[in-house]
Amino acid sequence: MRKLITGRNLVTGTAVALPALFLPLALPAAGAAPARPDLAKLVTLKDMRAHLAAFQEIADYNGGNRAAGTPGYDVSVRYVVGRLRKAGLTPKVHKFSYPYWRERSDAVFARTAPSKKSYKREKDFLTMAYSGSGDVTGPAAAVDVPAKGDGTSGCEKGDFKGFKKGSIALLQRGGCTFRTKAARAKAAGASAVAVFNKPGEKGPIIGTVSKPSAIPVVGLTHELGAALAKEARKGGLKLRVKTDTAHGERTSANVVADTERGNAGNVVLVGAHLDSVPAGAGINDNGTGAAALLAIAGKIKDLGKGLRNRVRFAWWGAEEEGLRGSAHYVASLPAYEREKIALNINLDMLGSPNGTRGVYDGDHSTGGGTRAPAGSGAIEKMFRDYFKGRRLPTAESAFDGRSDYGPFIERGIPAGGIATGAEGVKTAAEAKAFGGRAGKAYDPCYHAGCDRLKNVDLKLLDTNADGVAHVLQHLAETTVAVNGGARLALPAAASYEPVRQGPYLLR
Repeated sequence: MRKLITGRNLVTGTAVALPALFLPLALPAAGAAPARPDLAKLVTLKDMRAHLAAFQEIADYNGGNRAAGTPGYDVSVRYVVGRLRKAGLTPKVHKFSYPYWRERSDAVFARTAPSKKSYKREKDFLTMAYSGSGDVTGPAAAVDVPAKGDGTSGCEKGDFKGFKKGSIALLQRGGCTFRTKAARAKAAGASAVAVFNKPGEKGPIIGTVSKPSAIPVVGLTHELGAALAKEARKGGLKLRVKTDTAHGERTSANVVADTERGNAGNVVLVGAHLDSVPAGAGINDNGTGAAALLAIAGKIKDLGKGLRNRVRFAWWGAEEEGLRGSAHYVASLPAYEREKIALNINLDMLGSPNGTRGVYDGDHSTGGGTRAPAGSGAIEKMFRDYFKGRRLPTAESAFDGRSDYGPFIERGIPAGGIATGAEGVKTAAEAKAFGGRAGKAYDPCYHAGCDRLKNVDLKLLDTNADGVAHVLQHLAETTVAVNGGARLALPAAASYEPVRQGPYLLR
């Protein structure tokens, strides 16, 4: 998840005037109709804690994780299916295949001439996802690296004019995808590719070439890459790149369940990814989102006739492999079925222990990430209004393509949701608004073995689930503020160019 930006209107103790929708419900007079059910009150922390404990137990007895393609994930799917059936829903398990990639051993990146030096994995470089295997040593060649700025290094065939076969291509990030850069370099005869970060960007690139490459591909820090490119222009620089990877295909599954009530032509889809990373049980990432979704699905029938629109619950598989489950789902739907989806709400990490209450920036007020489809701003406002009514602060979370809303906004479907932060660092302003420790990660156990039950801020999870339940109840009654009450046949958002595929940068 991307670092969250502190909201412009953090709520203090000042009283505020609220629209009727967000005021407490009055008790009915004698003989009056029963009060309207309040989904936020029906969904309890007790229910969510039970689901989190179940996910932890599943991981503990199945290799320590719930990653896609493992027994822990398969048992998690069966657990979700069982709970949905108990709630009176009819879940469907949608299986899909996806490309699988792993590093079998740590990579090596070093200079061998004119002097020798080994660089540190994670600090100086990282292997790009879907890099090929190899152990190559050869001359380094800087390819169209700009003197300053981003440039388009390695994006055009002509960039490699005069490139000597067997050389290791040094490229700078920018202008096109890493996949394009790697393919151009391979076609020119490169034995390996090293792409370094843009000026001003910290750390090595955490990127992907999207499909298996025949040669090693690594991402470097800007500082290291720029220094090597300068030296390569002088001649005599030789590098060694060693990667040991495996790839193939695996199978995973999404779990999807619709309410029986509601207009099937106007679907409110709320989803959360079910898989963890291989390193651990994934209780905050994303047991919290999956548990909140289960708790809400367990009470949705209580809305009765308030379900005017169809509500669809989805637990996505292989999100940690690059949004594979949600991308497969959206791509496999016929166009007429996609057009029925009014909007998507995404829940990914709702209880980060040093987190914030990050509402997705639907109106693009921060200018960060991508501009979401029209209607997304209305979803953001619904969340903000609810939390404002409870005097709970919020922050802005950019649409940066790091979670399962990505395939939906790519198709022009409005989206919104909550994220409480991952590996980003909490600011002093955020610590003042939300508590916690400034200068520390939102989730110190992000993608680590310590992401267990103790790694969840239960109060933050509870209030976030209330907000989701409240907004979902409103949208189940009407989506008029988002899209006029019915999904329009919109084309893919022309301005949307994915920057990320799950945790990996694409370009």
